[in-house]
Amino acid sequence: MAVKKKEAEVNLLEAIQQFCADKSLDREAVMGVIRDSLITAYKKKSGIETLEEEENPIKVEFASSGDGENVVIVVSRKVVESTPANGLEISLEDAKAVYPNATAGDVLDFKEKPMELSRIISSQAKQMVFQRLRDMEKELLYQEYKAKEGELTHGYFQRWKKDAMSIDLGKVEGVMPKREQNPGEKYHSGDRLKAIIQKVELRPREPIPVITLSRASADFVRKLFEMEIPEIYDGLVEIVNVARQPSIRTKVVVYATRGDIDPVGACVGMKGVRIQSIVRELGNERIDIVQYSSDPTEFIANAISPAKPYDVKADSVGREAMVIVPEEQLSLAIGINGSNVKLASQLTGFRIDIKTIAQYNEEFSSPEARERLDKLFSPPAPATEEEDDGATALEDLPGLSTRLIGLLRSAGINNVETLIEISQDDLAKLPGIGQTTAAQILRILAESVEWVEES
Repeated sequence: MAVKKKEAEVNLLEAIQQFCADKSLDREAVMGVIRDSLITAYKKKSGIETLEEEENPIKVEFASSGDGENVVIVVSRKVVESTPANGLEISLEDAKAVYPNATAGDVLDFKEKPMELSRIISSQAKQMVFQRLRDMEKELLYQEYKAKEGELTHGYFQRWKKDAMSIDLGKVEGVMPKREQNPGEKYHSGDRLKAIIQKVELRPREPIPVITLSRASADFVRKLFEMEIPEIYDGLVEIVNVARQPSIRTKVVVYATRGDIDPVGACVGMKGVRIQSIVRELGNERIDIVQYSSDPTEFIANAISPAKPYDVKADSVGREAMVIVPEEQLSLAIGINGSNVKLASQLTGFRIDIKTIAQYNEEFSSPEARERLDKLFSPPAPATEEEDDGATALEDLPGLSTRLIGLLRSAGINNVETLIEISQDDLAKLPGIGQTTAAQILRILAESVEWVEES
């Protein structure tokens, strides 16, 4: 019988060590969990749960032996002549069985094997150990994958859970809800796929972190471009913005940080080889590469591609634009279910109205209508020195690049005094800027204002 208990103990410890190796858990941390769990179980068995931690006379030792590594509970007990009041006392008769010279009042260490605890308490201790190890594994996985939010990952399709896809990521399974799937894509068990780690979160009832993946987001396309286009990876070409309607069309706005680089050509590649690899990954989704321009009319004309507009009229103050196209270009400009013009509007921040040349000539045939149109879409006249009233030009801000100045001017911000009045959140909402660039602009602004005051 004793042999069976010892075998069970060794098997338990070996199982824990194997669990530790499989889950890449720190051995010392795991041993600490075992110690705490056994001490808690022993306190419960001995009726001393209320004992303060600093007064705790219970220790757990891991003693190596030729048969393996044994777990031993060591308890300091006081020898008493009467009946012991709790687990921290022992009768003189029982004490003498271990220490023949024991006398009443002595405090001696007594060793006990975990398997010698009652069956119920031993089972509870085992459950407690594995529960805490699972919690430790859950936290470590959460920290590992939380650091990867926004990154591309590879996985294998496992199965469907209602409308959600279960993806094997190696250590854990990720989930791709229906809203994050690329419509029209079909997968079979074991198929390899790429996705972006969109969100990692802990949920009380879930045994592992919930990792939400996406193939439908604009960030997924952005990461594919960063991976496939060396100039983007090296920072020679920047992605200003991405607008996407999954499985239909995606528009990517790019800008070259050097004048000798063609940003659109760099993304397309020789004979379209670079862009084709991304198109295949997206299931032959149409991708338009749009060159950024600080001139709203030019930017809108680029964004409405593949249509080639006859004329573009833009109101930077009201954020409205009219794009005039030949009759044969109308369907291209609008796109399937309006997708092309919607995406162009998202990219530029302008509400875009598409008209054919015939419609334009018919609606604005009278001189009065043409005058109203010209007044609406004509750019404001540049301020004279008298009208400027001492306003500070954006060019006077050290460190503010030509691109940033163009972005601000296209949004109607023409001087430093106007820029000062805008909050970071409002600045970040302007086309082509975002939170990071907004913080950079305000930092440049704060440094420059301080420099002027000191001088």
